[in-house]
Amino acid sequence: MLPSAQVARLKPDPFPPSLSPIPHGAVTFAALAPCHNLPIFSSRQMLRDSLTYSHTSPTMSPQIANRFEASLDAQDIARISLFTLESGVILRDVPVAYKSWGRMNVSRDNCVIVCHTLTSSAHVTSWWPTLFGQGRAFDTSRYFIICLNYLGSPFGSAGPCSPDPDAEGQRPYGAKFPRTTIRDDVRIHRQVLDRLGVRQIAAVVGASMGGMHTLEWAFFGPEYVRKIVPIATSCRQSGWCAAWFETQRQCIYDDPKYLDGEYDVDDQPVRGLETARKIANLTYKSKPAMDERFHMAPGVQAGRNISSQDAKKEINGTDSGNSHRAGQPIEAVSSYLRYQAQKFAASFDANCYIAMTLKFDTHDISRGRAGSIPEALAMITQPALIICARSDGLYSFDEHVEMGRSIPNSRLCVVDTNEGHDFFVMEADKVNDAVRGFLDQSLM
Repeated sequence: MLPSAQVARLKPDPFPPSLSPIPHGAVTFAALAPCHNLPIFSSRQMLRDSLTYSHTSPTMSPQIANRFEASLDAQDIARISLFTLESGVILRDVPVAYKSWGRMNVSRDNCVIVCHTLTSSAHVTSWWPTLFGQGRAFDTSRYFIICLNYLGSPFGSAGPCSPDPDAEGQRPYGAKFPRTTIRDDVRIHRQVLDRLGVRQIAAVVGASMGGMHTLEWAFFGPEYVRKIVPIATSCRQSGWCAAWFETQRQCIYDDPKYLDGEYDVDDQPVRGLETARKIANLTYKSKPAMDERFHMAPGVQAGRNISSQDAKKEINGTDSGNSHRAGQPIEAVSSYLRYQAQKFAASFDANCYIAMTLKFDTHDISRGRAGSIPEALAMITQPALIICARSDGLYSFDEHVEMGRSIPNSRLCVVDTNEGHDFFVMEADKVNDAVRGFLDQSLM
C-alpha cells in the first residue's frame, strides 16, 4: 500500500471522474508523502549549474542529411555553430531537428515539450497521435507543442549518420561520433528554444527515454519549467536495463557486416540490428501481454504437431515461409518478432542504435548534484505527475514510488494494464486523460 495520509498539494483534483480510483478502474492515483530534511537548492543555482557550457545561437537550415531523415515528413533543423559535450568534446555545425505544432502566445510561456522515446523521431503525431487534438493533452489551440530530436539519432540531429564537418568530403561520422548524454540533449535543446524565443516551459512530458529527459529538464528550475510528467522511466540506469542494452549491442557487434562501425550506410548489419530489436521488443512487453496476444494464456493449447521437415527448418533458424500458417500461436510469435525486426532494421541505423543505447548508461540525475537519488529528486520543486504501470518490466513500479515519495509536489498515477513497458502507447487513451487533467488543473 502507498502512504495516503497526506493529501497531495494539487487541488482541486484535476482528473476526470472516469479516472477516479475504483476497484476495476483504468488508473489509480495516490498521494505520496514528500521527503523531509533534504537540502533544497535554489532554482537560480540549478539554472547556473546547468549552463556551465558554451552557448551559441543556432541558425535555421532545411538540409536533409541521410535517408532515414528523408523518410520523414517535413521538419525544421536548427544549427548550432559550436557545442561542448559533457565529455569536453566540441561539436561544430550541429544540426538539431525538431517539429512543432500550434502557436506561442504573447507571453511566450505556453510551450509544452514532448520528449520522444529511444527509436522514435520528433514527429510525435506519428507515434503518439491519441494525445493530439482539441480537448486532448496536446491541444494545439492552447499550447505551442514542440519535440526535439536527440543527438545520436538518425532522424535529423547530429549523429553517426550526419556529416562530420571536419572529415574529408564531410563524410558521415559513423562510429566516430562521440558519446553523448541525456544532459547534452537537454542543454542543446534549450539553446534551440532560446533561439525560438521561448521564455518559459509550461510542461515537459516524456515516456521511457523521454521520461529521463523530462526529469533532466526539471533541473532548470520552476521559473523556467513549470511542470513535468515523467512516464515509465527511471532516475538512474539500472544494472538490469544496462544488461539488456549491452546484449542488444553485442548482436550488432557480432554481425560480420558491422565492420567495427565502418559499414556503408546502405549496407547495414541488418541481421544484428534485427536480433537486437527482437530482444528489445521482449523487454517492452509483459508475459501476460504476450500470452494474451498469441493465445497462449493458461488453459489454451499452444503447440501443434509438425512434420520432420518443418522441425528441421525451425531448429536451423531459417524462415519456413508459408508453412507458418495463421492461427498457430508459436508460429505467430515468430512471425511477429520477425516482422517487427525487419520493419525496424529498414528504418534505423546500427551505429545510431549503439549511440542511443549507450546514452542510457550515463543517466543518473544525482550525478554531480546530490549524494543520492532521493536528494536529487527533492531538488525538483515543480508539480509532477508520475505515470507508471506495475507490469512494466524495464522500469519498475518501485522506482516510480521512490520518485513520487521524493519529489515534494508530486502525484503517482498507476495505469492498470498488463501491457508492460509499452503501456504508454498501448493505453494511450488512459495516459491522455491523466496528462490532460494534470495540465488543465494548473495551466489554464
